[in-house]
Amino acid sequence: MSEHTIRTTILLVRHGECRGNVEGFFRGRVDFPLNETGLRQAEEVAGTLASYRPEAVFSSPLLRASQTAEAIAKASSAPLLVDEGFNNICLGTWEGRPKTEIADQFPEMWRTWLENPEALSVEGAESLNDVLVRSKASLDRIVAEYRGKTVVAVTHRTVVKPLLAGCLGIPSPYFWKTHMDTAAYSVLHFDDIHGYSLFCLNQTHHLSRFTTEWI
Repeated sequence: MSEHTIRTTILLVRHGECRGNVEGFFRGRVDFPLNETGLRQAEEVAGTLASYRPEAVFSSPLLRASQTAEAIAKASSAPLLVDEGFNNICLGTWEGRPKTEIADQFPEMWRTWLENPEALSVEGAESLNDVLVRSKASLDRIVAEYRGKTVVAVTHRTVVKPLLAGCLGIPSPYFWKTHMDTAAYSVLHFDDIHGYSLFCLNQTHHLSRFTTEWI
C-alpha cells in the first residue's frame, strides 16, 4: 500500500438506549443516562468493537454516549476522550418534549421535521448544518492525528446522519436517507485518494435487543 492510500478506520457508534428513546422524546442536550437495555447494549457493542483494536475512543459529553464509550474503551484498553464536536444537536425549546406533543402544537414545523428537517428552525436550536460542520471538523482533526489507525466515535442519531452526509457528499435533504439504531455501529474508511468511504452502515448483529426509531 502506498503512502497515499494509507487507510484510517472510523467506527461510528450511536449510544445505547435511554428512556428518551423508548418514550418518544426529542432529546437534544437533555442528559438521559442509559436504561437497563442500553447498559446491556453498551457491553454488547464493546465486545464486538474490541476486535478492531481501536487506538482511542471519542465521545459526546452526554451520559448516554459517554457510558457507551466507557464500555468500549474498557473492552479495548483504549483511552477515552470527550469531544464537544460530537455532542448532540441543541434543540432549543423542543428539548425534552414528547414528539406527539410537538406534532400537535406545531403541525407545520412537525411536517418540516418529517419531510425536510435540514430546513427546520426551532427557537434556540442548532440547525443540522451547524451539526454537520462542527462534527466533521472534529472527525477531520481526529483522522489527521490518527492517520492509518482505528478510532471510535460515540455520538447521537442527529449527529451521525449529518456527519455521514458531510463525509460522503450527500446533498440536502439527506437526514432520512440513512439510519442508525441504538448501539449500532457503522464503519468509515479514509485515505488521501478517496477521502471518506462508507464500508458498512447500521450494524446490529451484536445486539440482543434494540428499539428502532423512524421519526
